[in-house]
Amino acid sequence: MEAGQSYPLGANYDDKGVNFALFSACAERVELCLFDPTGQHEIARLELPEYTHEVWHGYVPDLQPGALYGYRVYGPYDPENGHRFNPHKLLLDPYARALTGELNWNAAHFGYELGHDDLDLSFDTRDSAP
Repeated sequence: MEAGQSYPLGANYDDKGVNFALFSACAERVELCLFDPTGQHEIARLELPEYTHEVWHGYVPDLQPGALYGYRVYGPYDPENGHRFNPHKLLLDPYARALTGELNWNAAHFGYELGHDDLDLSFDTRDSAP
């Protein structure tokens, strides 16, 4: 993983690899998770090495267009102030140009524990994409 560029946002191929750029004003760390072509097995987890003007970014040489990926974002978990960072949950790229596969919805996709006494203020540690 190289430093890459903070712009443009999203995943962008340049004939030599892919640059990843994700905006987050409050994240403390961002990991890029790469998956095999079936989308079922994580094959790499790489920390985005740079943070420029509230954009986390990194460049993966030799990665080809169509690579399947998501993000795990670390930061404060403070729902009452709008912060719900939870690295146990795989996030889609808000700048993605396409999505693939099916979502098999289950309780692990929630950032909180269903039925917990603290309702949606609780913190769920189940992995949404094991």
